[in-house]
Amino acid sequence: MGRGQTKTVPMHFKTMVQAEVPQGRNGKHKLIVTTILKDLDGLKAGSAIKVPLAELAESKEKVRSALNRATRKASRRVATASDGSFLYVWNES
Repeated sequence: MGRGQTKTVPMHFKTMVQAEVPQGRNGKHKLIVTTILKDLDGLKAGSAIKVPLAELAESKEKVRSALNRATRKASRRVATASDGSFLYVWNES
């Protein structure tokens, strides 16, 4: 190599334009958490929604954690309980 020439190092990964990089994060639990929050918006005081555990793609603990993160981010107060068949969710006063 002659003087003034630089050696290019091969890239290990593909590249793309930064403007095309997705900025939002849609987690695994987004659909169920969004659905629960929408139902809570229309819920009258003193009522709870029943989410069948058999219909959850993930464990109730993971869904409950995702719901907790989403409600804290939105400054909402909700409570949860569960039994062997359902996850119960309601708005706290």
